[in-house]
Amino acid sequence: MKTLFKNIPENFQIKTLTHQNSYLVAGKLVPWKGEQVEVFSSISSTEKYQPTLLGSIPSLTEKEAIEALEAACTAYDKGQGEWPTMKVVDRIACMEKFVTQMKTKRDEVVKLLMWEIGKNLPDSEKEFDRTVEYIYDTIEDYKQLDRDSANFKKHDGVYAHIRRGPLGVVLCLGPYNYPLNETFALLIPAIIMGNTAIFKPAKHGVLLLSPLLEAFRSSFPPGVVNIIYGRGRVVATPIMQSGRIDVLALIGNSTSANALQNEHPRQNRLRLVLGLEAKNPAIVLKDADLDLAIDECIAGTTSFNGQRCTALKVLYVHEDIIEEFNKRFSAKVDALKFGNPWDVGAKLTPLPEPGKPAYIQELIDDALSKGAKIINEKGGETTDNYIFPAVLYPVTKDMRVFQEEQFGPVIPVLSFSDIDEPLDDMAASNYGQQVSLFGKDVKTLSPLIDTLVNLVCRVNLNSSCQRGPDVYPFTGRKDSAVGTLSVHDALRSFSIRTFVASKDNSYNNAILKELLTSKGSNFVSTDYIL
Repeated sequence: MKTLFKNIPENFQIKTLTHQNSYLVAGKLVPWKGEQVEVFSSISSTEKYQPTLLGSIPSLTEKEAIEALEAACTAYDKGQGEWPTMKVVDRIACMEKFVTQMKTKRDEVVKLLMWEIGKNLPDSEKEFDRTVEYIYDTIEDYKQLDRDSANFKKHDGVYAHIRRGPLGVVLCLGPYNYPLNETFALLIPAIIMGNTAIFKPAKHGVLLLSPLLEAFRSSFPPGVVNIIYGRGRVVATPIMQSGRIDVLALIGNSTSANALQNEHPRQNRLRLVLGLEAKNPAIVLKDADLDLAIDECIAGTTSFNGQRCTALKVLYVHEDIIEEFNKRFSAKVDALKFGNPWDVGAKLTPLPEPGKPAYIQELIDDALSKGAKIINEKGGETTDNYIFPAVLYPVTKDMRVFQEEQFGPVIPVLSFSDIDEPLDDMAASNYGQQVSLFGKDVKTLSPLIDTLVNLVCRVNLNSSCQRGPDVYPFTGRKDSAVGTLSVHDALRSFSIRTFVASKDNSYNNAILKELLTSKGSNFVSTDYIL
């Protein structure tokens, strides 16, 4: 396996560097004259390997972070701002304007997705298109939410007009593995519900937002969306320490989430929307369709090099079929094509984090020292920017690869004779997002499903773990998540039920009638959005 550098298609070549020398605060793209941090791709464009310079981003300081916070707070204005009090239909119009502009930047964003994080072309295109679809689905769900609220309820002589209102100011931090889709899965529902936001992109996958800055600036009132750059401890920490953040929205790891929560002086007032680690297992029963199980486990363990929270990160295979499974699974892993993101058929691509191959090698070495073997021929082959997936067997619980979320190309396999073995491991795990269950005997599956739904939040029957479709709940137990992200649930996560109540008497009823006919209140309204 060689580091790749040749045959970069003309339309994917980096001919112009992206130097992001401004940041978005209070509706203005503020010029930045200070320190810039260079952004590199792990993909090499020269015969002798070297990272490719893509551009640079501002290295903002605490001063600029607080300016962004002030802008968001001013835009919210203690609930009196233009955005939180705006009619739902007008907020939707702003979002529609944004997504219309966003669609014109597809090629630029897809190209940067490939170069910045090494995501292959089909998956990069899918991430962009899926994000656009997510925004439209969010708009439609918000319309329905408003329609369902366009009425009065009466109980015990009290009328109530119940809607969902914003929570306040949101600090939004997205992940590098889905820097567009999962970031927007936080940001879009947060702002459409009337909150204002400060958004800091992840370390990798940061330049791909540059083509969208103008769309954010021109689509929303000043201060609704503020985009800053820099190290988290420099810019995010003082924002949290201010105590003025109402919602922490983060997809990443629990260490970062806990550290930021601890910086907030009033944690009981802080709403959390978190997508965190997972150690999703596959359980392959002895009656499983091996062809199906192997194909799904290949997708689950190696898609985007295993750099997904929903990836299958440990495989439990019944001892009666372990030999056949390992033989066929290993051969299929070795058959996967390694290439640059734009290469046709490339399933394995360069890793964006420079230190990831060395980390994966540490996990492999630890497992080998404790009795595991690499059972696929190419496992552990290393280049400057990649390490080929190593299938490790037999894996034991004292190995790091069993204990840690590897988030990369290494696949631990365990055999089991008693189903309680994987179930006990899942119960003891710090994580509880999803599981893949392979088998067909209903008498065996029924009690298993009834147990697994109490250990994780999604049981995938004869399929790999995944997030989509985005209309389904996406969450986890224990250290895997706080709150639920789906098109519908995210709108609820970033809002709270609030209502106007009045006793049923002629005095109040006359006031309500006048409120409705005058259309003076954007909240008290029975208008039906088409």
